[in-house]
Amino acid sequence: MKSTTIGIDLAKSVFQVSTADASQRIVKRQRLTRSQFERLITTTPAARLVMESCSSAHHWGRMALRHGHQVSLLHPLYVRPYVRRNKTDAADADALVRASADPELKPIAVKSVHQQALQSLHRIRAQWQRSRVSRINEARALLAEFGVVLPRGKS
Repeated sequence: MKSTTIGIDLAKSVFQVSTADASQRIVKRQRLTRSQFERLITTTPAARLVMESCSSAHHWGRMALRHGHQVSLLHPLYVRPYVRRNKTDAADADALVRASADPELKPIAVKSVHQQALQSLHRIRAQWQRSRVSRINEARALLAEFGVVLPRGKS
């Protein structure tokens, strides 16, 4: 029986995989370690892999694309309605398979390493800006406790 869709709930070290046949019926569920999951990607014949777009999804997506798989990354908020029972890794992997059949859900493109690096720089800069504003506000509040009121602005 040829599997066509593989739903993958990503994690740091343990991955839950649900394999569906051509009619989107789950035929196999596996819980894999990181090395077993990597082996699955490299040895499985080309299939459609569906993952939530999370911290490591683009890394695994790029690896899967190099091995001939079709990769769909779905936003976690869009997958949540497809979870039929309590939220578990297995239920999430099953929900990914169900969500992949919905033509209205638009997948997120797998980012290149360059795109991710650029996005990371923007995120770090934004974090530094928030941190700077927080430190300025804290200093103003402490000085105000001693009667020193500073003018508005970042100076």
